[in-house]
Amino acid sequence: IYIHFIQIMNIAIGSDHAGFDLKTILVNYLQNNSTYICQDFGTYSPESVDYPDFAHLVADAVATGQYDKGILLCGSANGVAITANKHATIRAALCWQEEIATLARQHNDANILCIPARFVTTETAFKMVDIFLNTPFEGGRHAQRVAKISCYTK
Repeated sequence: IYIHFIQIMNIAIGSDHAGFDLKTILVNYLQNNSTYICQDFGTYSPESVDYPDFAHLVADAVATGQYDKGILLCGSANGVAITANKHATIRAALCWQEEIATLARQHNDANILCIPARFVTTETAFKMVDIFLNTPFEGGRHAQRVAKISCYTK
């Protein structure tokens, strides 16, 4: 008898108002895939909000290990990436093409995908999410580089 166990991945997702529409589409996409459990950390409407409020929630959820990976969206993705990367164990990668999402995982062991909602198509966002969530970290020479990312303490 062959039993196949599916590894369920817990995904934290959040956005500001500029990323709200694309985030809503991605939440539905992820919730319709049986290999993911997706938690939406907001915002829950297109009304203007401050992106750090949602970036910190997602980054905390990933940093504490509650969630395996995170996805953040805002207009340019710069704001959410900068905010998330303030958390010591977070490696948030701003991605706008499939290859960048691949390299973020393979070479940087990124744990949060940051998507510039105003600059990517829904199709590109779907592809980047799939790549990001399914591409393993290569380790090797990249592991020693990733180990140097955290700030040194004196």
